[in-house]
Amino acid sequence: MCCAIDLAQRGVSVVVAERRPAGQPPSVKCNHISSRTMETFRRFGVADKIRAVGLPDDYPNDAVVRTRATGYELARIPIPCRADRFTDSSGPDGWWPTPEPPHRVNQIFFEPILFEFARNIPEITILNRTEIRDVEQGEDGVRAQAVDLDTGKSIEIQAQYVVGCDGGRSTMRRKIGARLTGDAVIQRVQTSYIRAPDLINRITPPRAWMSYLYNPDRAGNLVAIDGKETWLVHNYLLNDEKDFESVDRDACIRSLLGVNEAFEYELLQKEDWIGRRLVATHLRDRRIFLCGDAAHLWVPYAGYGMNAGIADAITLSWQLAAVVNGWATDGMLAAYEAERLPITDQVSRFAMKHAKGAISERTSIPPEIEDSSLEGEAARTAVGKATYELNVQQFACAGLNYGYYYDSSPIILYDGAEQPAYTMADYTESTVPGCRTPHFWMRDGSSLYDRLGPEYTVLTFDPYLDIEPLLQAAQSVGVPITVLNLSGEPAPACYDTRLVVSRPDRHVGWRGDELPVEIDAFVDRLRGGRSS
Repeated sequence: MCCAIDLAQRGVSVVVAERRPAGQPPSVKCNHISSRTMETFRRFGVADKIRAVGLPDDYPNDAVVRTRATGYELARIPIPCRADRFTDSSGPDGWWPTPEPPHRVNQIFFEPILFEFARNIPEITILNRTEIRDVEQGEDGVRAQAVDLDTGKSIEIQAQYVVGCDGGRSTMRRKIGARLTGDAVIQRVQTSYIRAPDLINRITPPRAWMSYLYNPDRAGNLVAIDGKETWLVHNYLLNDEKDFESVDRDACIRSLLGVNEAFEYELLQKEDWIGRRLVATHLRDRRIFLCGDAAHLWVPYAGYGMNAGIADAITLSWQLAAVVNGWATDGMLAAYEAERLPITDQVSRFAMKHAKGAISERTSIPPEIEDSSLEGEAARTAVGKATYELNVQQFACAGLNYGYYYDSSPIILYDGAEQPAYTMADYTESTVPGCRTPHFWMRDGSSLYDRLGPEYTVLTFDPYLDIEPLLQAAQSVGVPITVLNLSGEPAPACYDTRLVVSRPDRHVGWRGDELPVEIDAFVDRLRGGRSS
């Protein structure tokens, strides 16, 4: 849906084929919108609406580790509630340089907002209860064969391109001959969506958005969905539990919560799933592209399943729109796989490494951790310190938000400088081409990102530098460029050249102190090469 919205806002007509009926809520999966995704929603114009839903304003967004939901607290990672999100900078993500911090909210609350927003954009046509069965592509476009799942009626859709956002069992992935490779099984999880109005009064205070539950019997995860009565319970299967159905769901839920058989709850939904690390061998075949779960599947640590898929979509959408709108050549489209496939592999390995650390941690819990003895207290202190150090990396993952870069793109002009290394948690701001365009606040209090143009933007830090040759060269081939004069603005030190070209997806496309001598070739590189 994000791909469709971005294309439509760039003037491209889009047809979305959606298997679900209109208005049907999604499954209770994603619980976290990353900062980069919120920045995208800000650009769309829906960030405030999305930030307004989910947990109550004053409900702590903290992530904690407890022995059981009603047991001892071992560690707490402070994350501001919605009411304090823009004013409380005391937590591990309070320093982030962004106009949009992360938002802890379940998909059932924010996805309907996106669908309603998309439904009201004239350039978007949504076909609910429709499934794409086959696609044929030719020199000038694609022809998709679809079926109405209610009537069985065949539907033919003609378009210039197809973007397969069709999940882990992707038809489009098979169509382009791509395979998922990697680690087929990392962990197995039994998930239950429950309604338990009395649980909020029993949980060890203070409240938290997410609670890891570690005890000698088993381990799991509890997520507050509405902050009142609905909860998501993840039960991590033990190594000797090979079959989901052989695991007593009810007994495991009660064990993790720390309640007896008299405690009442209602099972609303259930899903058993396997955490994997799988990445597609390729993301494109001519006019067909893959995004999201169709392109990669991994254990959802750091919330980077959905968010990585949206990053795919927003990278691809502006490039597709540039070609469809005529100002870029077909060479632009080679950038998508060159940019996203290496990042997908990197992020999947970060997630897998973290998953392995968490699995090792929760399967070696000291037997005395729930004892009220000095030994029990010592065990809780030790486990709490270790779990904090491990998990603060995923809940305050600045590196995954801002640190990744594109180092082998055909549409980025590199200058020989090396992009700074990053980890899940840490990164270094940089204007090295391929890195994220560093954000800062302007003197008037506005966000740099709110001042950037919809396509390429030239940031100039010298008002006397003549950039007219660039504007003329761009105009001659129809490349839209916005000029933003930042002289006198409090830019961070990493802006150490007089000129920076920022791409539509907020990555640096070029930097320098003088315009390139071969200005026409420079512009051609930005738009994917010369027209044939």
